[in-house]
Amino acid sequence: MILLWGLPADGPLAAVRAALDRRGVRAAFADQRLVLDSSMELEVGAAVGGRLQVGGQRVDLGSVDAAYLRPYDSRQHPDVRRAGPESSAWSHAVGLDQALWAWAEVADALVVNPPAAAAASGSKPLQAALLRRHGFRVPETLVTTDPQAARAFWERHGRVVYKSISSIRSIVAQLTADHARRLEDVTSCPTQFQQHVAGVDHRVHVVGDELFCATVVSPADDYRYAGRSGTSAEVRPAALEPDCADRCRRLAAALGLPVAGIDLRRTPAGEWYCFEVNASPAFTWYDRPPGQRVAQAIARLLCDAGAGRRWGAGADAPAVYRSR
Repeated sequence: MILLWGLPADGPLAAVRAALDRRGVRAAFADQRLVLDSSMELEVGAAVGGRLQVGGQRVDLGSVDAAYLRPYDSRQHPDVRRAGPESSAWSHAVGLDQALWAWAEVADALVVNPPAAAAASGSKPLQAALLRRHGFRVPETLVTTDPQAARAFWERHGRVVYKSISSIRSIVAQLTADHARRLEDVTSCPTQFQQHVAGVDHRVHVVGDELFCATVVSPADDYRYAGRSGTSAEVRPAALEPDCADRCRRLAAALGLPVAGIDLRRTPAGEWYCFEVNASPAFTWYDRPPGQRVAQAIARLLCDAGAGRRWGAGADAPAVYRSR
């Protein structure tokens, strides 16, 4: 049995669901729109089991072989938000989310992606250290609450970008003279500054042992928001050098991520810099045809687990992912 968790309108989740349908696989779907009409019992003993009830659908958690998790915060459900933090609806939604994440952490199933493995994406400085450890170049970085240190870093490198240090999405922007008066704001908001690296952006999706690469051509500092700056971003399928491709696979495996989105930039000198690894990549925008190749690969990965073939079954894989 395969379990999906999230919202029907979520692009990656919808693409994987459609890919499973094309394979004739009917997955159990934990639809977050029904969070107030859902309940769960988790049993942890010699084996991990329990029951998940979503509307009229009942799922035996002990029978789940693989799961693809793309949930949003259930507190943002309109009815939950209206009810407020002191309500029973709020407590119910939070409790259900926590129970499902707890199951994902201990389940004897292939989970894409497990909470512990995804935790490194919650700290960009930690992730940068892991990237260096696995052979990638990382731009020189400063995380500070000291405006003078930020100014000195800027003066030393000339071109500098800044971003959030957490897993919450932020817009990457280049420091300009207009920002000079705002540097004092870092005293109350720890900020990450990085040396600007010129080159061509590549987005790599690792799915099990498969790899999909695209280049992104855009003049914007953050191509995801190119439209806001009046520019554009064009995605083109690309091939990755074998050495760099192997490094990406090893990085995803070392982080314990069956599926990972890796942001790279290749400099004119041919050097590869890695900016971050996304543990829940929104892959549909990068893929051509839209979302299909990566979604099909994720569907294969999930189905392989149901057939007893588990990602990371080798002796060098993280223990939680070896076949049991």
